Amino acid sequence: MKNKIANTKNQHQSLVSRISETYLNGQQKAVTAVNTHLVETYWKIGQYIVEFEQDGKTKAEYGKTMLKLLSKDLSFKHGKGFSLSNIYLMRHFFIL
Repeated sequence: MKNKIANTKNQHQSLVSRISETYLNGQQKAVTAVNTHLVETYWKIGQYIVEFEQDGKTKAEYGKTMLKLLSKDLSFKHGKGFSLSNIYLMRHFFIL
């Protein structure tokens, strides 16, 4: 009887370990996937800003006013993530 109980405990611990490992691996893959998509999203947002600013020209003719307004409108529509500094960073990320 003791062997059966010990064996059941070992099997249980093995199950807990397998589930934990699978869960942690899945969590890491999810974080990596989200990070990848966020990087692509920020690059694309920067591209839209630069293309709008340049309007087909080789150099941008923009003012800070446009970026401030863009930040304000996007923050109102989506909440966090579109501060003026973030808008500048997204734009700069595309340019690099």
